[in-house]
Amino acid sequence: MTKKIAVLPGDGIGPEIVAEAIKILDRLKVDGLEVDIEYGLIGGAAYDETGTPLPEETLAISQAADAILLGAVGGYKWESLDISVRPEKGLLGIRSALNLFANLRPAILYPQLADASTLKPEVVAGLDLMIVRELTGGIYFGQPRGIRILENGEKEGFNTLVYRESEVRRIAKVAFDIARKRQGRVCSVDKANVLECTELWRETMIDMASNYDDIDLSHMYVDNAAMQLVRAPKQFDVMVTTNMFGDILSDCASMLTGSIGMLPSASLDENSKGMYEPIHGSAPDIAGQNIANPLATILSVAMMLRYTLNQADMADRIEKAVSTVLDQGLRTADIYSEGMTKVGTSEMGDAVVAAL
Repeated sequence: MTKKIAVLPGDGIGPEIVAEAIKILDRLKVDGLEVDIEYGLIGGAAYDETGTPLPEETLAISQAADAILLGAVGGYKWESLDISVRPEKGLLGIRSALNLFANLRPAILYPQLADASTLKPEVVAGLDLMIVRELTGGIYFGQPRGIRILENGEKEGFNTLVYRESEVRRIAKVAFDIARKRQGRVCSVDKANVLECTELWRETMIDMASNYDDIDLSHMYVDNAAMQLVRAPKQFDVMVTTNMFGDILSDCASMLTGSIGMLPSASLDENSKGMYEPIHGSAPDIAGQNIANPLATILSVAMMLRYTLNQADMADRIEKAVSTVLDQGLRTADIYSEGMTKVGTSEMGDAVVAAL
């Protein structure tokens, strides 16, 4: 059966890196992959054309699709806009509208890039970590929120951190189920010593663990978790945490692998419908220069094939092709080192297609 993929290139380097991912899908069509692609606007590009970062047409296309491939949103151009129409609102809006509550962010160090990490090779060699981030709750969505004027005339900004028990239970289930397919260890990250909301998070995680006798559950405060990620990252198997903590920790983990340009992500609903995107931003300073690394977006296609389209063999082929290209010494600027061959965005995409 033909699957529908909504493709949302977005802003900055988004269109460039998505174009390379489409090359991969086109190549796999030759081998029998049955997909139809429909494009939509999101972020700043959508605002410029429609006055909103998430047009109704884009939302309709995404709701009708089996999976969504996203580039990136945002950029300097739109930073002066009211927060209600900034590009990032499009991203938050589609996550919420599609109920994409589980964000999977793997941090895997390809052995060819051990020297590209800012940490010593012996600290990061063999790293294979999965961060499971709750994506539709927490302080990014909590109400009330805003900026108000106090009685003395001073401005005060406020946001609300809130989690329901049911929200914690469903993200816990995702983390435990993933751990069953890995090393069987889950580290839940919170700040239960000072935040009642994450005290509930910890209590709920402990209760959920009673259904998973085969999983080793541990707990860590977020400040210690950040330190441990750069001290001894291989101690972790699966980390599960709140929206904001996961946002920060997954970016921290990305640099263990040598470049944020190497890491894909998946955002899933309860039925494994997903939106797939690289974890890096729109990088407007290098947009249009053919120097962005497309590998995270290409690897996001592999995650799409694995988690939503049930094409694990094709996912394996993409991941193997990326490894082959790295073996060949091809590097974009962000992962380049002396003795390697520096290539541009499109050249890297072509190389992966050739390796397929």
